[in-house]
Amino acid sequence: MECTKCDREAVMHAAYSGNHLCERHFRESVERRVRRRVREDDLLSSSATPADPQTWLIGLSGGKDSVVLTQILHETFADDPRVELVALTVHEGIAGYRDKSVDACEALTDELDIDHEIVSYAEEFDVEMDDVVDSDPENMAACAYCGVFRRDLLSTYAQGYEADKLLTGHNLDDEAETALMNVLEGNVEQMAKHFDASLGPFDERNAQGGMTPRAKPLRDVPEKEVALYAQLRDLPVHMAECPHSSEAFRGEIQDLLLSLEEAHPGTRHSIMAGYEELAAMAADRYRSAGSESDLDECASCGAPTTREICRKCYLVEAVHAAD
Repeated sequence: MECTKCDREAVMHAAYSGNHLCERHFRESVERRVRRRVREDDLLSSSATPADPQTWLIGLSGGKDSVVLTQILHETFADDPRVELVALTVHEGIAGYRDKSVDACEALTDELDIDHEIVSYAEEFDVEMDDVVDSDPENMAACAYCGVFRRDLLSTYAQGYEADKLLTGHNLDDEAETALMNVLEGNVEQMAKHFDASLGPFDERNAQGGMTPRAKPLRDVPEKEVALYAQLRDLPVHMAECPHSSEAFRGEIQDLLLSLEEAHPGTRHSIMAGYEELAAMAADRYRSAGSESDLDECASCGAPTTREICRKCYLVEAVHAAD
C-alpha cells in the first residue's frame, strides 16, 4: 500500500484513522502527538527561562516506551535552554532482566548526553524483587510490590533533583486499560486521583503537597506504534517482558481492549476521551477529600501519606519481617 500522504510505501496502517503511513510520515505522526500533548497539558511553564530552566526527570526503564519518550523529548528540547532533562533508572533486583535494560539506558543517555542516574531497591530498601516474590508476605502479585517501590523512588529522586515535572512512558494502551479498570471496579475516587496525579492539564489539577507533578506525554500513542517507532529508528531498547509480571486483572482488561479495538477501531481513543471528562468531574467532587491538608508525613520516611506509615514503608517492613 502507498502512504496516504505521499507515494512512498506504507510501513503501517492506523485502522482508527484509516491512514496508511510511510516511515517518514509515521515518525512525524508519533512525534507530533507527543509534542501536542506537551502543549495541551501545558507541560512547559510560561515562567521557565534560560536563566531559570525547568528540570524534567524521566523514568527511563530501557523499555520501548521510556526510550522513545526520552528520544523525542531530547530532540524537541535539545536547543531549548528552558528545559533540562534528567533520566532515572530503577534496578529492581531481577536476575537476567534488569541488567540488560540498564545497558540500553546507558547506551541511549550516552548518545544523547543526558544526565543519568541508576538507583536500586537493594541500596534504597535492602530488598530485591526476586526475594520479594519468594517471600510474598502480603500474598500479592509481584507488580503490586514493585509498583509501590518504583513510584516511591521516582518521587523521592524527583524531589532530590528539585525536578519541576516527573515524566513516565505510559502509552495509550496503558492509560485506556487503567481507565477501564477504574470504571469496571466502580472506583470513582481513583478516577479523581488519576486526574489530579497525571491525567489533567496542569492548570486544572489540584496540587498534591510535597509531590512532584507527573505527566505522560506518550499517552496518545498506541503501544504497537511506540514499538514500531523504536524499531524504525533503531533505538537501544530492551524488549523482554519482566519474568514476574503477573497482573491478572490488567491482563484480562488488556485482552478485552485489544479485541474491542480490532472489532471497533478507535475504541481506546473513545474510552480516554470520555474517561477524561468523567475523571475531571470526579476530581471536582473529591477535591476536599484529597486536599493537601489531609496529607501527613510518614512516621518512618517522611514521605507524604494519608496513613501513619506510608505504603512503601509498610511493605518494606513486611518483606524484612518475612526473611
